[in-house]
Amino acid sequence: MNQYEVLKAENAKPIKMWTKGVPVEDEAKSQLTKTAQLPFIFKHIAVMPDVHVGKGSTIGSVIPTIGAIIPAAVGVDIGCGMIAVQTSLMARDLPDNLLPLRHEIEKAVPHGLTPKHKGRDSGSWQNPPSLIDGYWQQLLPGFEKLTEKYPRFLNTNNYRHLGTLGTGNHFIEICLDEADRVWIMLHSGSRGVGNAIGSFFIEMAKKDMETHIKNLPDKDLAYLQEGTEHFQDYVDAVHWAQEFARLNREAMMNNVILAMRKVISKPFTTHMSAVNCHHNYVQKEQHFGEDIFITRKGAVSARKGELGIIPGSMGAKSYIVRGLGNEESFCSCSHGAGRVMSRTAAKKQFTIEDQIKATAHVECRKDANVIDEIPMAYKDIDAVMTAQNELVEIVHQLRQVVCVKG
Repeated sequence: MNQYEVLKAENAKPIKMWTKGVPVEDEAKSQLTKTAQLPFIFKHIAVMPDVHVGKGSTIGSVIPTIGAIIPAAVGVDIGCGMIAVQTSLMARDLPDNLLPLRHEIEKAVPHGLTPKHKGRDSGSWQNPPSLIDGYWQQLLPGFEKLTEKYPRFLNTNNYRHLGTLGTGNHFIEICLDEADRVWIMLHSGSRGVGNAIGSFFIEMAKKDMETHIKNLPDKDLAYLQEGTEHFQDYVDAVHWAQEFARLNREAMMNNVILAMRKVISKPFTTHMSAVNCHHNYVQKEQHFGEDIFITRKGAVSARKGELGIIPGSMGAKSYIVRGLGNEESFCSCSHGAGRVMSRTAAKKQFTIEDQIKATAHVECRKDANVIDEIPMAYKDIDAVMTAQNELVEIVHQLRQVVCVKG
């Protein structure tokens, strides 16, 4: 028996929701229904258990399209995703006091954001190390092609943001699995340049549709049609930004490993064959015998046998999973636990004392600036995993012991 529920609305494709046992806001259902009314949606929209309202489009949704892409559904953190690496270390090899380890990681990876005119941006490199130069060389030909046509992207944080974490829910964690093996896991995307690309093409889509945007269920659903100039330019730009995001995570992982070697005296190896997956992206895939575009807005590819990462909040478990290749979900799973309240609501509802209590077992910042990331602002990760047990199987369960927040 299928685990999903179907939401139907007038003049809309069906919405299949793997959300049994987890809360779904009415506002999210309304947002999903508007997307499902677009004429180029293929078959149905798939909704993951971490679903919640997002800017432009619903987070936790998988949107299959023919002949068009909605830039706002991909969003501005193009290629945002996760990387996880298992090390040869065990819990007993970690120092008793984990604060120096957290500080060393914070030194190795620029993170956060310094407000404009308040001095050097802590979230950007001043002088990127040679490791970053190596990664940038891989991206340079694509960037030159992009900026030849769109010189506006030259004036973005690109090279200096490569290998940096960002803000919000982006993080670096040291975790232990069910056998007390040490893992490194981090979450980030395409940083300033990806944001600029996403924002620009969202506006281009709205401009291209000026004459009939009023006929859309929501102006954020403005789309680019295949065969038009901006469509192909967007596909090329998104592909480049997704590659930036993948290499960004790889560069950070390398610098975290170097930082750990400074603090942990025991020599260790890493299994670099681990997972590096996007959860905010668009690409061409084949489903139900058709070549279509799949936009995963807060969702992870879960083809049969494919490894993925589903993080909880900064005080909860995370999971390394293997896809079951469920075609009804367009071979997808959730990208995390999913928020149950906005950042503003979390800051109003919880205190620093609440944050200290909820993250007692984790070496992390416990100040007013991270209250919006408090575990209680997220859905129960166990309920989320149960709701999608026909989409993925659990390979490892991780619990964090160190967390660096952007």
